[in-house]
Amino acid sequence: MREEKEEKKKTIKKSEVECLIRLFHSLVERADVRHDNVGLDRNAFRRILHSIFGMTDDMLMNRVFFAFDKDNDNCINVKEWVKGLSVFLRGTFEEKLKFYYLNGDGYISREEIFDMLKNSLHQASTEEETDEGIKELVDITLKKMDYDNDGKISFADFEKAVREERLLLEVFGPCLPEAQVQCQQSKLVEGKF
Repeated sequence: MREEKEEKKKTIKKSEVECLIRLFHSLVERADVRHDNVGLDRNAFRRILHSIFGMTDDMLMNRVFFAFDKDNDNCINVKEWVKGLSVFLRGTFEEKLKFYYLNGDGYISREEIFDMLKNSLHQASTEEETDEGIKELVDITLKKMDYDNDGKISFADFEKAVREERLLLEVFGPCLPEAQVQCQQSKLVEGKF
């Protein structure tokens, strides 16, 4: 019963959807996009992520773009925009978990873990020392999260580990910009951008 209340509370309202649709059309109109696009291309979307949410991390912006672009046409249409922002604004824990599985194979590989950790850590020493430290972190991550010991993290592995320790959701660096989203949420749904 409590979970139902929590889910209801997180549902995006019809008036908010309408506002997000108006915002989308306004942003498309202002964006410098090709005429054959019926939405926002990657560059326009990245500019929006930067201006609205203050995102500057290339990998994070690409992950968010691919999470929104469900049909893989390199363009965010209005339906993808509303669905994506509903996760940003009121997404459930499960929806946020799925942002980590963007390459479509259902696994996070050793190489993907390395790349995500490398982009999320500050380099305090030489690149070689940093890479060696990251490799150690990859090994620790796999030991902690790879329950079936196959050398990669399946969605089931990841979900189980994160349910046991929610901080692990951020182990690969931030996926959803929680602080910025909370700050900008009311402006977005009221169309004040």
